[in-house]
Amino acid sequence: MQNHIKKFGISVLLLSVVFAPQSFAADESVSIPVTEMKYTDTPQGPVKVAPGYGNRSNGAHSNFVKLPGNFASPPHYHTEDYYATVVTGVMANGKVDAQDIPLPPGSYYFQKGKERHVTKCLSSTECVFFTSQPGSADFVLSK
Repeated sequence: MQNHIKKFGISVLLLSVVFAPQSFAADESVSIPVTEMKYTDTPQGPVKVAPGYGNRSNGAHSNFVKLPGNFASPPHYHTEDYYATVVTGVMANGKVDAQDIPLPPGSYYFQKGKERHVTKCLSSTECVFFTSQPGSADFVLSK
């Protein structure tokens, strides 16, 4: 469900997110406290990921992604588009060499597939964001 709210001339998009890990049947409701989420390492160094729904290696999926404070990814792209909501920390996501737009908790961004970009955690504390992607995940380094 999407609601639009106008405040001070800025449109804010509120997103409802359903968390349904793939180990559960689609018709089964799930509640997982943040303290029980299982983050695992990724090939992208200090970046960690916890599953939402689906399987990131072969189809539509969602994940919680954790970045350390003051982190900047190398320039890269993903084959598929993805949609993200910042959960904790202050992030930026944009084209290489673009000015950072600080994204505090509750902020949303869309990343077009095959577009070079950099993802950053601007805060000194870790950042967590929730992603949804219509296809399998990849991380392709680019210069």
